[in-house]
Amino acid sequence: MILAIDTASHVAGIALYDEDGVAAEHSWLSRAHHTVDLMPNIVTLLQQQRIMPADLTGLAVGRGPGSFTGLRIGMSVAKGLALAQGIPLVGVPSLYALAHAHRERGLPLWALIAAGRGRFAAAFFAPDAPWPAPEDYRIARLDALIPPPDAAALYVGELTARDRAALREQWGARAALTDSAASLRRAGYLAELGWQRLARGEADDLSALSPIYPP
Repeated sequence: MILAIDTASHVAGIALYDEDGVAAEHSWLSRAHHTVDLMPNIVTLLQQQRIMPADLTGLAVGRGPGSFTGLRIGMSVAKGLALAQGIPLVGVPSLYALAHAHRERGLPLWALIAAGRGRFAAAFFAPDAPWPAPEDYRIARLDALIPPPDAAALYVGELTARDRAALREQWGARAALTDSAASLRRAGYLAELGWQRLARGEADDLSALSPIYPP
């Protein structure tokens, strides 16, 4: 059983995952309250599933890009739990979790995390191509995130109703959109990517693992 933690933005999430998949998951709008929200929600999730911290065999944490404060809090909690329980920790780029959720649709994809002042941390994922490096993303406004000339691109992530309307107005049918629920960055997908790394025997060095901060 592993615990996944994602505090990359005002949308926060945690999940428990084992060989059968997601055992429990919780997402919430934390805004600037990660310090207050995170540990009580972890405790509640563990208690609901009758899991003790000693039952955990690994941890996954979202690396961002995202909020400096949110990432620092999530990373600190994950490292503290890993040290206290003597279990491995892996970092997962938060944009990867978004892309992983929609990989089977086979569309070019822009994964988005709100970066403030109308900007987004965004990475482009092309079908049947290697994923971009964790640091290979840009900070840009929506009008700079262009779909391929000969295909529609799926836009997923923290999009408001106004953002969705702007994409439709600018790109028309070339901007493929899901409903807001399907676009949510879920900790369950981050947990799945973390589980895959841990199953391969991988673990990150706690002293070297760091968040991906936007410039």
